[in-house]
Amino acid sequence: MEKVFIKDLSKHLDKTVTIRGWIYNFRSSGKIGFLQVRDGSGFCQAITNNPDAIKKVTLETSAIFTGKVSKHPKKEEYELQVSDLKILQAPADYPIGKKEHGPDFLLQNRHLWLRSPKQWAIQKVRHTICYATYEWMDKNGFTRIDAPILTPAACEGTTTLFEVPYFDLGKAYLSQSGQLYLEAAIFGHGRVYDFGPVFRAEKSKTRRHLTEFWMMDAEAAFVEHDENLKLQENLVCFIVERVLVRNKRELEILERDTRPLEKIKPPFYRLTHAEVIKKIRELGGDMKADEDLGGDEETLLSKAFDKPVFVEKYPARVKAFYMKRDPKNSDLALCADLIAPEGYGEIIGGSQREEEIDILLKRLEEHNLPRAAFEWYLDLRKYGSVPHSGFGYGLERLTAWLCGIEHIRETIPFPRMIYRMTP
Repeated sequence: MEKVFIKDLSKHLDKTVTIRGWIYNFRSSGKIGFLQVRDGSGFCQAITNNPDAIKKVTLETSAIFTGKVSKHPKKEEYELQVSDLKILQAPADYPIGKKEHGPDFLLQNRHLWLRSPKQWAIQKVRHTICYATYEWMDKNGFTRIDAPILTPAACEGTTTLFEVPYFDLGKAYLSQSGQLYLEAAIFGHGRVYDFGPVFRAEKSKTRRHLTEFWMMDAEAAFVEHDENLKLQENLVCFIVERVLVRNKRELEILERDTRPLEKIKPPFYRLTHAEVIKKIRELGGDMKADEDLGGDEETLLSKAFDKPVFVEKYPARVKAFYMKRDPKNSDLALCADLIAPEGYGEIIGGSQREEEIDILLKRLEEHNLPRAAFEWYLDLRKYGSVPHSGFGYGLERLTAWLCGIEHIRETIPFPRMIYRMTP
């Protein structure tokens, strides 16, 4: 008998096939059992009239199902009319039942919660975002270069980094970004990116923060501020398009209204930091001229627009040392944060980098960063320095927006937060 995946059942209409999976829900009507089955590729209903099998079935029963494929009479779905059901294991008491469970209970049982249709759908969308990123980067001349996770210094100060002892060499830090190392790689490859876990030790409990999360960083030689924003804009539009095409079923499971996503086309809105302050105050917020955007301000701003908004040219004193200053106003940095609509806030941060070594040395002093730890980084400005820019997106924030879910903790398989490190 041919073994197939549930996602391919439509190709085998009226044929007898075998699927292997788990029963995540079931009901019976007389002598007929309606089993809701998943196999990792998708979901289907398996219908059996075997009374002995119906009696043995429990939540999360693993089994092998053989039967004829039929089409649902009212829906664009395919079912299995079971002729043989082999139960592999029928658990006695699956912890996550049909009743409502609180978030703490679900997080404590995250290893099991991942099986639910909603959590399955979120991870499928996350997978599409990753794959679409690789696809877009490859088409646009970017080479993947993996940055180290253990670093001798921070790229934005050490107050929000995890410190670890490193043999006889002293302290090391878990990376908060691969950016500095990617800057080294542009001199060989021109355009590069990395994609991996990063760590932030800030004690934040907001719905937008994780202690460990995944970040894509990109750097490009001979790219200045305006072109940098266009690259980000094109990447985001490409990712959204791929999710809308490839994850229709998943978005239905999540009950995601896709109409806002269908509006995500270039160009995005652009506002300077000064313009944003005025806008925030008009919306009822209270933001000072020298402040970075906080979560409340991001939410206000993102609800006011139907497409992402670039907030550019922040006061340089609230931004990182490596950001180039605006030649028209040295108090401002040539940087931008991309704010997603619908209240989701920042998803990308980026800037043009300072390419002049003398200016970079001055910035290190201003930020009280040790020159010795950055000597290799300064070398990049000694040997063939060029204008260049980069940006990074947070995978979990992007996933939360596209899935339409409120809390970022559901977008990563095993969330790490200040109050949780298990399972």
